[in-house]
Amino acid sequence: MHRGKGMKFVGDSRVKADGRKANVPKDYSEYPGKTEAFWPNFLLREWMVGAVFLMGFLCLTLAHPAPLEAIADPLEAYIPLPDWYFLFLYQLLKYEFASGDFNTLGTVVIPGVAFGALLLAPWLDTSKERRPHKRPIATALMLLGVASVIFLTWESVDQHDWETAAEQGQLVIAEDADIDVEAEGYEIYSNNDTCIQCHGDQMTGGAGAPSLLETERSTEEIIDVIQNGVGAMPADQFEGSDEELEILAEFIANHGQEPEE
Repeated sequence: MHRGKGMKFVGDSRVKADGRKANVPKDYSEYPGKTEAFWPNFLLREWMVGAVFLMGFLCLTLAHPAPLEAIADPLEAYIPLPDWYFLFLYQLLKYEFASGDFNTLGTVVIPGVAFGALLLAPWLDTSKERRPHKRPIATALMLLGVASVIFLTWESVDQHDWETAAEQGQLVIAEDADIDVEAEGYEIYSNNDTCIQCHGDQMTGGAGAPSLLETERSTEEIIDVIQNGVGAMPADQFEGSDEELEILAEFIANHGQEPEE
């Protein structure tokens, strides 16, 4: 066949002169193992993979629950540390120009401009070149962003006090306290929300509140504390009668057990 014989040119494309279309397979059976229908073959397989992954992830969370720390105490200093992918933003807030009175600059303006520049990079450099040195604007923005994230992340890791952070917030999980929940004193205690909010339903204490099971105070001293307060505990927090107050004080003085007659 001579060049161009039996062909006609339409722009840059070449089609046969007789205009016949190529044979189109009626189904996917003509290409076994090479292609398949999106619905239901491909989509059903993707759903099955997703379901297996989800079940595995749920089993992992049940077997290894998220670690918990102690109840937050405003009287103790705490050094926070976000996840690794937020360390660069965390480090940014340590600088004077992005913290304090300029907190909005460090939390909104600078990150917004940085991520906005990356989003606009395809429109700022519309060159069809794929080689990095032929696309200076997009390449420069990307290198600047990567270098900034790496530097700030490294600085955050390097400046963090890991020894102090390992000791802070340690959660001491106490076993269920040995208290008589059937006692009248516990019923009075549980009916006063102010008692449970500070000392917990197990009377073991919480943030800024001591354990009532370890007190060495007498019944009279406990009544005085409840009525007049002590330390951070305000006065007049008990709403019951004087008789109920005495029963509650005896119950606390006896370390959560019904007083012996």
